[in-house]
Amino acid sequence: MNWSKWIRQLHRWLSIILTVTVIANFVAMAMGPPPAWIVYSPLIPLFLLLFSGLYMFVLPYAVRWRSEQTSERTGSV
Repeated sequence: MNWSKWIRQLHRWLSIILTVTVIANFVAMAMGPPPAWIVYSPLIPLFLLLFSGLYMFVLPYAVRWRSEQTSERTGSV
């Protein structure tokens, strides 16, 4: 399994975890003032989603840039 597929799978699972923590946050708020760990629990998957999402966003540009670099070295256009 290459890095790209692994990152995509991780991103999908993190989005599920984020959704569950946000739902738990709303449920806890409906029952009264929630503890701090419930309020801040969505931040961990959110930051991990940020990094995996940025990786997936930059990946096509990096591949294109890398292919342009190799075509310049080989002399083909």
